Amino acid sequence: MLDADSLTWDPPAGRITGVVDGDVVRALGIPYARAVRFQRPEPMPPFDEPYPATTPAPVAPQVQATFVDQLLRPAEGLVVDEHCQRLSITAPADVQPGERLPVMVWIHGGSYVIGGGDVPIYDARELVSEQRVVFVSVTFRLGILGFLGDGERMPANLGLLDLVESLRWVRTNIAAFGGDPDLVTVFGQSAGGDAAAHLMISEGTAGLFRRAIIQSAPLGLSRGRARMNAAMVRAVGNLHPDTPLDDLLERQAIGTRAAAPYGLPGGMPYGTQYGHAPLPAERSLDEAWSAVAPDVDVLIGSGSDEAGMYVPLVPVLRTVARSRLVRPFLRWLLVRPLSDVIYGRDVRRFTARHRAAGGRATSYRLIRGVTTKPTGAVHMSDLPLLLGGRAAWAGSRFVPERDWPEVERRGRAFRAIWAEFARTGRVTAADDETLTFDRG
Repeated sequence: MLDADSLTWDPPAGRITGVVDGDVVRALGIPYARAVRFQRPEPMPPFDEPYPATTPAPVAPQVQATFVDQLLRPAEGLVVDEHCQRLSITAPADVQPGERLPVMVWIHGGSYVIGGGDVPIYDARELVSEQRVVFVSVTFRLGILGFLGDGERMPANLGLLDLVESLRWVRTNIAAFGGDPDLVTVFGQSAGGDAAAHLMISEGTAGLFRRAIIQSAPLGLSRGRARMNAAMVRAVGNLHPDTPLDDLLERQAIGTRAAAPYGLPGGMPYGTQYGHAPLPAERSLDEAWSAVAPDVDVLIGSGSDEAGMYVPLVPVLRTVARSRLVRPFLRWLLVRPLSDVIYGRDVRRFTARHRAAGGRATSYRLIRGVTTKPTGAVHMSDLPLLLGGRAAWAGSRFVPERDWPEVERRGRAFRAIWAEFARTGRVTAADDETLTFDRG
């Protein structure tokens, strides 16, 4: 339990020391697994000495994403480390002995090639302090180190296997931090939402979580990837455990180029691969998701104009979008149809299948962006309402500084909906100008 004087916890993983940060406490960068390059993760043995959980988790090796830098404030001071299997815990500072709070395990997005669990836009201070939940952010292997492989020379889905190990760690240890191991919700946005959906059908996850929140998951890109994956493996060539990291990232770029001719899936070339541990074969997907439906409550949805985030990044579209006369046509002829194919259509399919199999599923649609003037909800529009806070978002392309009071007003209600689902599996809030729900 938490010792108020020395701020230590004593879970089965071994003694851990953390930091007080105002109205929350944090245990940062805790190793939950270890792995040799290109090998499956193994659980971390218990710590022999108190582990100083005072430094944010490193990010997995990744290439610089120029388009992200155009949209967000650059995150500074990030440490890169292949041994990135770390998680961080944020809990209310006034957790009482014996208290058991809902646990929300966050999986970051980034197309499975960029990001990390402890980057500033995922800070959970407001979610934790307002809603009294225990928040766990997970960092895992990405790109060529985590989501390529052919299942023979190199295992596939290593990043997903990392996530499975993180959930096992949470199950065993989270009670020491005030969390309820029987009340765990896995949630994520974009690739993180895709990972949350696939963890539902991953081998070894039964009983590790009770609920899943799947935000803006590109499920429309997840099937029919086998030929593309094979082409990427051929293009990348033989990889060795001692290949210099810079060379590996150059190979990753080669793999990305090899995926380009394969249409929309080539827009997210690195990702989950069916038929390789821990996932079933592609032909068995519907059966697998139906089998787990009675055991996992689901909240799933996307924004009205997800693909609109990418318009400013394409020069010709950016130019066209400046015209007030042309902008509505661009929205209805390109943005909305593409948003539905990649994100929206599979929300409806997932919800219908889950309910038909006896599960409880609520779908939502984010219908407004995070600005004072009503705008369509582009990709990532939900994040400023949920995580990060003013320092991370205000003044970015998503939230003009002048609009932050509006985000604060709507964000409190948004966070309450997410936390209530984590507590009860139900959505009780009335529809408003931000969200619409199909509760079934």
